[in-house]
Amino acid sequence: MMTRREFVVSSSAVLALGAIGALGSAAWAQTFSVLELEAKGPLDDIAMGSPTAPVTIIEYASMTCPHCAAFAVTTFPQLKEKYIDTGKVKYIMREYPLDPLAAAAFMLARCSGPDKYYPLIETLFAQQQKWAVKEPLPPLLAIAKQAGFTQQSFEACLNDKALLDKVQQMRTRGKEKFKVEATPTFYINGERHSGEIPMEELDKIIAPLIKS
Repeated sequence: MMTRREFVVSSSAVLALGAIGALGSAAWAQTFSVLELEAKGPLDDIAMGSPTAPVTIIEYASMTCPHCAAFAVTTFPQLKEKYIDTGKVKYIMREYPLDPLAAAAFMLARCSGPDKYYPLIETLFAQQQKWAVKEPLPPLLAIAKQAGFTQQSFEACLNDKALLDKVQQMRTRGKEKFKVEATPTFYINGERHSGEIPMEELDKIIAPLIKS
């Protein structure tokens, strides 16, 4: 079985992620072109909801970010039921790992395939306190097995240097091109909103966009 040390030292790119950025402060409102935001990046976007929805929400998140987990557990289910499932919002999660462990979790979600990507993301956020620990590999493997991974496919995914490079490039692109400074950061029809957003605030932002 691959040890935690073997995983950490298996790639210099993983180590580099550990030195990249910390949580930033709340940012001012800034708007970007939706077409530019939705342009193809290092990894294909996996969208949830109607492709013709009047509102597009892109979230940059880190799998080890407690604020991202809180949003995923408490607010996202309401957002999904009220707006995504009803065809009013198209939602896209984008990788912005703040540390090597977050990168590993995103890699597992990508390796699970498009159909299992969001279910695994949801499970990882819901169980963040179980695997974002000193010895993360055993609990991560247990969660991955529920998504259909074997020991072999789990280790192969975490040692996929090309995938790791693309996850890292997603973070770099978000930071340099769209000025992501903290997680979570949301782009709602191009307008940037930094930090965890409660459902009441989302309602206020989304409602006029639907009516327009």
